[in-house]
Amino acid sequence: MLDDFLTRAALAGTGLSLATGPLGCFVVWRRMAYFGDATAHAAILGVALAFAAGLPIYAGTLTVALAMAATVAALASRGHAMDTVLGVLAHSALAFGLVAVSFLPGVRTDLQGFLFGDILAVSRLDLAWVWGGAAAVLALVAWNWQRLLTSTVNEELAQAEGGDPRRERLVLTLALAVTVAVSIKIVGALLIAALLIIPAAAARSGTRTPEAMAATATAASVLSVLAGLGLSLHLDTPAGPSIVAAAACLFALSLPLTRLRRD
Repeated sequence: MLDDFLTRAALAGTGLSLATGPLGCFVVWRRMAYFGDATAHAAILGVALAFAAGLPIYAGTLTVALAMAATVAALASRGHAMDTVLGVLAHSALAFGLVAVSFLPGVRTDLQGFLFGDILAVSRLDLAWVWGGAAAVLALVAWNWQRLLTSTVNEELAQAEGGDPRRERLVLTLALAVTVAVSIKIVGALLIAALLIIPAAAARSGTRTPEAMAATATAASVLSVLAGLGLSLHLDTPAGPSIVAAAACLFALSLPLTRLRRD
């Protein structure tokens, strides 16, 4: 079954959706969309470092993504404006990554594959990385679910209950870093933020509890992957952007539900 490239692509997209669904909900609730972009841009620098050191691509991207998460958390805790910090780090990391790749001798790689993804080229090893990373993220979010929810709703309440909002922010940033690292070959550095945000935004319209929103976001993400792959197959369009376009269509279809709830 895994010899079929389309089956591998569907399995990879489904595995990624298990992480982006619930994690994307926290990105929407906490308004962390820009952090997803910053971490994804930094992943290109990880690609360059992996080529330079002869390491697997996932190892390089994961290392840089985790470093980005730690740096952002450290600077934010010192009072720096979060949007400014993210803007500086995101564009700087992307620029340094693109420059570094151009100087690597003997390396010929299509950067478009890392910027926009190439889900149709997913291998069995890639599947192992994706499902392993997604399982780790899902377990981390599930284990910290109630604490994450409480600190998202009210940090003072979380502190009163003995929680540490800074720890929960770190948990989310680490989970985002792992998700970005394992997704770079599927939807690419420039599209992962869209896959995190759009299904969660679509799920927000028709759900009433956090758990229902997380489940609906996961289902919407899986549906986007399958619909995008079908669109790519029949219209010969790029797979990664097609997946995001399918997610955008789901979001558009969810808008009437928002108006109904307001009425």
